[in-house]
Amino acid sequence: MTEPFQFNASDVTIEKRETVFQGFFRMDKLWLTHARFDGRDMPVFTRELFIRGDATCVLPYDPVRDEVVLLEQFRLGALGRNQSPWLLELVAGMNEDGETPEDVAQREGQEEAGLSFRDLTKICDYMVSPGGTTELIHLFCGLISTEAAGGLYGVEHEHEDIRAHVVSAENAIAMIHDGRINNAAAIIALQWLELNRSRLRKEAS
Repeated sequence: MTEPFQFNASDVTIEKRETVFQGFFRMDKLWLTHARFDGRDMPVFTRELFIRGDATCVLPYDPVRDEVVLLEQFRLGALGRNQSPWLLELVAGMNEDGETPEDVAQREGQEEAGLSFRDLTKICDYMVSPGGTTELIHLFCGLISTEAAGGLYGVEHEHEDIRAHVVSAENAIAMIHDGRINNAAAIIALQWLELNRSRLRKEAS
């Protein structure tokens, strides 16, 4: 059996690339070819690619009170589905030039929830939907106290309208199992918390 990852970026040839849309987001069209597993080259084909920078997401967790902070806000992509387009999500923001993911985590924690993280534990990095977008998520768990957490937040000129909810870890985990929370970053982070919750609570005590 052949081992995976036999190819790399040098096995892809981009014949042509053009930006077909530039607004709040950017869309490029590419003409490309790449090596095939059977040894031949793929005929030139076209794909549209959604250009979006890296982002950072944080699950705020209080291991003493065993509570998380989840943010409720409107998401256009959920409109038209059989659910509310107001989702429960993590603290999140786009990475700006010169910022580390940790910088973004602290900035967004303040802007979106009034939180400062005393410790950030890396959960993982993952590609959102690599078949069509460049976006990579840096995912963390951030330790906080939920004693004074909650309320209304958001940056007015960015059209953010955010309600921060304090939720028991048990209830938050239940919401991923019953589908009330169905966005990838929150699911991954809460599943990680489910696996690591006992350890975090023990370390905090």
